[in-house]
Amino acid sequence: MGRAWLHTIAANPDVQLVGLVDLDTEAAAAALRATDLDAPVSTSLTELAAAQAPDAVVNVTVPAAHLPVNLEALGLGLPVLCEKPMAESVAGCLPMIDAAARAGQLLMISQSRRYYRHLASLREVLGSLGQVETARCEFARAPRFGGFREEMAEPLIVDMAIHQFDLARDLMGADPVSVYCESSNPSWSWFAGNAVATAMFTFDGGASFSYTGTWCGPHPETSWNGVWNLGAAGGGVHWDGDHAPTAYAPDGASLPVPEREVPEEIAGSLAEFVTCVRMGIEPATAGHRNVLSIAMVEAAVRSSAQGRVVTIAEVMERARGAMGAH
Repeated sequence: MGRAWLHTIAANPDVQLVGLVDLDTEAAAAALRATDLDAPVSTSLTELAAAQAPDAVVNVTVPAAHLPVNLEALGLGLPVLCEKPMAESVAGCLPMIDAAARAGQLLMISQSRRYYRHLASLREVLGSLGQVETARCEFARAPRFGGFREEMAEPLIVDMAIHQFDLARDLMGADPVSVYCESSNPSWSWFAGNAVATAMFTFDGGASFSYTGTWCGPHPETSWNGVWNLGAAGGGVHWDGDHAPTAYAPDGASLPVPEREVPEEIAGSLAEFVTCVRMGIEPATAGHRNVLSIAMVEAAVRSSAQGRVVTIAEVMERARGAMGAH
């Protein structure tokens, strides 16, 4: 992931790499050579920042290191673009969110799956149809990862559905309120934990989002983005996750969908971060907003385990309580 970000930074004319921090300076130097970049290398962000006076920090460390790196950067008065996930739990996100608020600096999470040209087209046509009131996502893949994912208790919800849950927040333009979720593991599954899940979320204003997913088939596979159907008073949109979306009027007539060319994946995330820092505006994936996507995952897991509707407010309150206890 680090080298992918180095290539992305090198390709963006609005940014310049002024330093690379890594506990393994030899590995960092090798990464710079591999990407034809030249910049100082250090094991200390604070020391490198003092010497190079950067305008911002891009944090592409492993999730377990996000907290100390983000706290250090924000403490230095630097805005941060942090790789997803911000943390592995809502409680783990809160210290970073609080630190950003105290510092008055932007903490943006790179939800790279929000940045596709077809999604830019989809958002534009949705904007002409009115508030999205219904959304449905179907996801089906059958990956054989091996390793930790196949040992997780809720691999599909925790490791994959976070992407679709976050995209639902994006496309619906609303915040989640509650969820009822059921998860299971078919007899043919090669996962130790639940590789199938169905979740029904209620959003602000009564809008609904339903998710059905599987990581063990035997269904025909969908895109990794899932297959989406969204409805509003002015019509509906269908997106297969890979190609241009299609839009329909209430009477079923086809509606025009604009074509948009935008930076995609982490290039799109970096471009938005630069714009937000320069203009002093808040992105949709600012830390205090992005935490709601992680709360959706925690609420879904708790709902499945307890067989009841779980509210997002309950998850946030429990996380605050856990943070206070420490």
